[in-house]
Amino acid sequence: MVKKAVVIIAGSAIEDMKFLRQRIEAAAPEAVLCADGGARYAHALGLAPDLIIGDMDSLDDELLRVFEEKGIAIVRYPVRKDETDTQLALIQALAMNPEEILIFGAMGKRLDHTLANLGLLMMGLEKGVPIKLLDENCEVFVMAGAATVSGKKGQTVSIFPWGGEARGITLEGFEYPLEDATMTLARPCGISNRLTEKVGRIKVDEGYLLIIHYLTAS
Repeated sequence: MVKKAVVIIAGSAIEDMKFLRQRIEAAAPEAVLCADGGARYAHALGLAPDLIIGDMDSLDDELLRVFEEKGIAIVRYPVRKDETDTQLALIQALAMNPEEILIFGAMGKRLDHTLANLGLLMMGLEKGVPIKLLDENCEVFVMAGAATVSGKKGQTVSIFPWGGEARGITLEGFEYPLEDATMTLARPCGISNRLTEKVGRIKVDEGYLLIIHYLTAS
């Protein structure tokens, strides 16, 4: 059963447009939101987003006019603001009460922007809505309690404590299993694990974990 999804297209580099099209079509989203420059990718795919939001510093006036002529909703914010454009789009997406949110174009060459977008994953935990950042190489999400990673044997999965120490970590279906382990950022023992089954199971009793699942077998 397909979940009620909202897709956000952010402005970081997306090199594989075929991947983007396929993943959006597979999600069959209720809505597609663009954070500022993410609208360039929607335009390239021939998509009419439901909303473009941000300070519009990454979109030229000609493309904005194209969207306006199509009747696309555009919400402009000043350049000097506390929120990032992706955060503004995420706030709108969460207000739609989706069952999941998929964010593309959020992991690029700007490490500071990538870290900011990783931090936004916590907004989903707070609202009880799963959020994933995706590109052609990997999918990223934050978890508490229990979660699964579905993929192919041999795919790499890296696991980091997020927001502090994480305790009571158990991993099943991985090359390097764990039971009741503790992770800290100063000791990155969760990096470069691998699936040994089609489904890897992860549990954490205290704290949060950042999961990075690479989509090709290493």
